[in-house]
Amino acid sequence: MEINKMFNENLDSWVIDIIGELDIYTSPKFKEILLEALEEKMCNIIINGQSLSYIDSTGLGVLISALKKVKENEKTITIKGIKPNIKKLFDLTSLDKVFLIKE
Repeated sequence: MEINKMFNENLDSWVIDIIGELDIYTSPKFKEILLEALEEKMCNIIINGQSLSYIDSTGLGVLISALKKVKENEKTITIKGIKPNIKKLFDLTSLDKVFLIKE
C-alpha cells in the first residue's frame, strides 16, 4: 500500500490517495498518516479511492474513527472514485449514509 497526502489550499482540505489494499496490515500506517494530518491542520479530508483495490473491516474502522474526530470539529470526510466492489461494501454496511461518497 502507498499513501500520498497533500493539503489543497483551494479546497481547504487534506487530499489523501490510497494505492493498494487497506487491511489489517496496512491500517496502522494509514491511521498514523490521518492523525498526523489532522494534528497539523484540522480540516476536511478527501480520500481518493481510485487506486484502492481492497478494504477490510480494520480499514473501515480507521475511517470511522477519523470521521468521529473530524465531526467533533464540524468537518467531513469525502470518499471519491471508489471501485464498485468497495462501494458495495459501504452500501451493505450502511456506511454510505455516514460518509460523503462521490462517484
